[in-house]
Amino acid sequence: MTGLEDFFPYPGFRPHQREMLEFCSACARDGGIALIDAPTGSGKSSILAALVAGGGGRRVLVAVRTVSQLNTFIREASLIRRKKRDLRVAYLVGKRGMCPLSGEGDVYRRCEGVKAFSSTLMRQRAENGALVPSRDPFIRQQIQRMDPQRPILCPFFIASRVFIRSESGLRMAPSPELRAAADRVLREDVWPRQLQDVAHPVCPYEMMVLAAQKADVILLNYQHIFDEEISRTLFANLDIDPSETILLIDEAHNCGDAVSAAQSVAIDQVILDQAGQELAGFARKKGTAAALQQVLPRISEFMDGVKNSPEAEDWFDPGIFDRMVVRGSLYRDMGAIVDDLMELSEKIHEKNMRDGDFHESAIEKLTRFLFSLSGSSHDPSFLTLFQKDEGRVTLEVRCIDPGIRLSEIGSSHHACILISGTLSPVESYARLYFRDIAVRTLSLPNAFPRKNRLVLCAKDITTAYSMRQNESNLDLIEDYIREFSNLPGNVAVYFPSYQFLDHYAGRLGERLGNKVIYVEPRDAREADESLREFLSLPGSGRSGILLAVCGGKWSEGLDYRGELLRAAMVIGLPLAPFNHVRKMIIEYYRRRFGEEGEFLCYTLPAVNRAQQALGRVLRTPEDRGVLVFGEKRFLEGRVNRGLSPWIREELHPCLFSDFKKFVRSWK
Repeated sequence: MTGLEDFFPYPGFRPHQREMLEFCSACARDGGIALIDAPTGSGKSSILAALVAGGGGRRVLVAVRTVSQLNTFIREASLIRRKKRDLRVAYLVGKRGMCPLSGEGDVYRRCEGVKAFSSTLMRQRAENGALVPSRDPFIRQQIQRMDPQRPILCPFFIASRVFIRSESGLRMAPSPELRAAADRVLREDVWPRQLQDVAHPVCPYEMMVLAAQKADVILLNYQHIFDEEISRTLFANLDIDPSETILLIDEAHNCGDAVSAAQSVAIDQVILDQAGQELAGFARKKGTAAALQQVLPRISEFMDGVKNSPEAEDWFDPGIFDRMVVRGSLYRDMGAIVDDLMELSEKIHEKNMRDGDFHESAIEKLTRFLFSLSGSSHDPSFLTLFQKDEGRVTLEVRCIDPGIRLSEIGSSHHACILISGTLSPVESYARLYFRDIAVRTLSLPNAFPRKNRLVLCAKDITTAYSMRQNESNLDLIEDYIREFSNLPGNVAVYFPSYQFLDHYAGRLGERLGNKVIYVEPRDAREADESLREFLSLPGSGRSGILLAVCGGKWSEGLDYRGELLRAAMVIGLPLAPFNHVRKMIIEYYRRRFGEEGEFLCYTLPAVNRAQQALGRVLRTPEDRGVLVFGEKRFLEGRVNRGLSPWIREELHPCLFSDFKKFVRSWK
């Protein structure tokens, strides 16, 4: 293929890698949407070379979920640059990870506020002759005097700008320091840990935006693509149209959850109480603010009403909610309430910015919720829900169909390629994400040596609801876990829920043979500490067994190479809890996709969670490991169809007696 060898940075291709890269290069050239299911070891990061080679000079955007994935593509770009020295690369990971300015409040709002205030002061001083704001004694004095926790000026942004006189007046422009820093980013490998040092004294985000305006490849976190407001700002700042770009989305099995999270909104009683305080303290105690104060107790009354529900999560009727909130108020309908809230929230936002308060107000949160709720009544892709947790009630407008937003994203770019190691069956994901839009697909076999892995499926145990109280079934699951623990080295067992995890953690105790048991805590900080200890065991000649939850903190996005993890077992099929909400979601997908609807929205995500958990093993061609599906349903019907083709091909069904022989013979 013309041009690929000019960018491909390795001496040779892995098995099936060239096929994948030629496929991607053709997509970049011709345009359209493509989905690729490529197991670990396929050389997915080299797609970057193929897109640059086939893109015809178009900019390549790469959306990643984690810093680890970002570093992978920075490394790949660095290797490509050894062959193509003129390749320019930049990345944007969100202001939260880039801003060196300390202080309270939301970093995005703080940035908006201090930039606006800084720009006003800088322009005023420039009109008096201070064309280089960072050297202006008055501005420097104001920076020194401000409260670091409530900043009103940003010294890093100020250092990033100068003023130029022209016939049309004063014009703000990037400072020489900012230009130099941005040029360095385009020429050199700058890792996230180095970002603030390289940028100093200018703003790292401004530096990367300026670099991105000139870059051939721009690496981004998901938020820059999936959040509509942030995405619009991004393309405006870069002064490019999405139709002129090629978008690569890594770990694309996460797209659905990421989009749904970005488009959902929730409130609770804490937000309502804060909104009441904001209204009471607002300058206009009569009129709009007073009218809105009457609305809040009615929302609280609705929340109190759902506390009596026997369900921990359920749908509520937005029409009943509207009537209950409007009844007895000064408003004729919910639309009038939202209009007044929007007007008032804008005023509160402006006031807070002037005062140096960069927290999102409760009124703004309430406005977003009620606006979304009003729209949900005629948009079936959103559900209105309540959740109860230890007496705390949350109301949520939840996006249940990310395919609408993903279709918009895919269609807006010249080419959009989504890739994952668990995007199978790829045709099903094409329907789930893009409906009836034409999508090209590619599914690759496992490139690692088959002799290095053993894939088993127990055909005599299940976590199906009808068998959850069956003692012989539960005992046999325990027998499987105990036998599995005899495998050498670190091993992991993943459960379908915390309830199952707690049950078996209680039965198994603190050790299994010579292995220390590590149970996934619900607190993230404790989880990190326990995981570090578990991963350190092989270095001291010891081993442990990890008990965790599918879809939890220890089952995705972690790379357990070599001795860090030798085997993994998934107990059960990790389906989402089946309640009235889940039933409504299934009905929605059945209306859209017919018989396949339930598989797409309910079964497929569960199979993916299982495969992601098992995918923590076998990260390199040299790794050896055992993968176990502890659930007979993985051998049946649509559940089996949801497995990656290479797993279906290699899957050994077994009874417990067979399982013991496999485990004890594995070296």
